[in-house]
Amino acid sequence: MIEIRWHGRGGQGVVTSSQLLTKAAIYAGKYAIHIPEFGPERRGAPVRAFTRIDDEDIEIRYNVRNPDIVVVIDPGLVEMKEFITEGLKEDGVIIINRPVDMPISLDGYKVYSVDAYRISIDELGRPIYNTSMIGALLGATKIIPLEYLIKALEERFSGSVLEKNIRAIRRGYEEVRLV
Repeated sequence: MIEIRWHGRGGQGVVTSSQLLTKAAIYAGKYAIHIPEFGPERRGAPVRAFTRIDDEDIEIRYNVRNPDIVVVIDPGLVEMKEFITEGLKEDGVIIINRPVDMPISLDGYKVYSVDAYRISIDELGRPIYNTSMIGALLGATKIIPLEYLIKALEERFSGSVLEKNIRAIRRGYEEVRLV
């Protein structure tokens, strides 16, 4: 089983990211579950969501405690190292929204970086990082083929919004780098 924890802030699409990945995994023939963490969140407050993907039925219905992968959508959370690495497995993967040339020290983990801010400004015209970060997740890990994520996106969006988000996903997939 692959367990993923998403970090971001209210309004950045953390929950949507987990939902889209779950749907994409199901299209790829996997079992998947999305678990949002709701509370008194408001725009700008820290938010988490969780995704589990497996080849077998998933019976676990609570938050991910020991993720294999952590995705940090909000670049302001990157410096909160203890927060984002809490419970992360020893050989865990971290995918962060940060320019590739900005150094970061997260020893003991495989850390990938993508400039989701730049991608979102270029492709969407505003700082909405989630689709480029899902693309980066798939580019770094290859846990499911990109085509299934695009299929899930086609269910949620249409027209120019869909096309812009597909470009953001593809760029995230192609531009993610091991740091």
